[in-house]
Amino acid sequence: MSSPTGLGGVLESSIAQSYNSFSGSDITASIGQFTFAELQAVSYSVTREKAPIYTMGSPDVRAFSRNKRGVAGSLIWINFDRHALLNIIALASGRFVANNEEILPSFQPSSAGPASQVAIFNSNLVRTSGPPVTATINALDNIAVTSVSGNNSLAQPWYSDQILPFDITLVGTNEYGAATGMKIFGVEILNEGSGVSIDDAVTEMQATFVAQLVEPWIAVQSAFQTGVGGTPGVGQVGS
Repeated sequence: MSSPTGLGGVLESSIAQSYNSFSGSDITASIGQFTFAELQAVSYSVTREKAPIYTMGSPDVRAFSRNKRGVAGSLIWINFDRHALLNIIALASGRFVANNEEILPSFQPSSAGPASQVAIFNSNLVRTSGPPVTATINALDNIAVTSVSGNNSLAQPWYSDQILPFDITLVGTNEYGAATGMKIFGVEILNEGSGVSIDDAVTEMQATFVAQLVEPWIAVQSAFQTGVGGTPGVGQVGS
């Protein structure tokens, strides 16, 4: 008789195949086709407004009115030598429509490789489009607008809140071969924060977000377990 999982059979107990659980070490996160390898934790909550309805003559609630639903959460990741979230968005060629009058950061790492050691110390702000940084309000008044979007251009985000909505996919496969996955759709970054101190061995960053909807955890076909008739097994109770 062949093993139900193809992992040997001799060292496997049928009891171990009854329930499948997953830890953080089994789960990876991706944004698009890029793995968010620096991510330490992701959490989310779903809240909905449900209001009690009362009428005269009774202190008890008559019914509950269901109203709006919201999805929000947080991300925590490790920064090694770069901003992890902005770096993965840059790898995905993420852009947003920026105003030409916005002051872009003067220190921009090159996509071809690390920036030079003196680039971070440059104090001059140079704009590649729009008026110079030193322009006065009179110079701004004299800028001719010849098209509706003439004062805008595509730019790479330099703040997390400038990133356009994206999806976060979480997938997991444990050592038994069971697989699971979920997805958070339309993630919009609201706030981010970080800091360093003599007591910190690592540099963390945190960000809060809102999202449009959540696809809950579901068991998916496993590439390592065999079900009835030789078909891929499904990671669920009783598989």
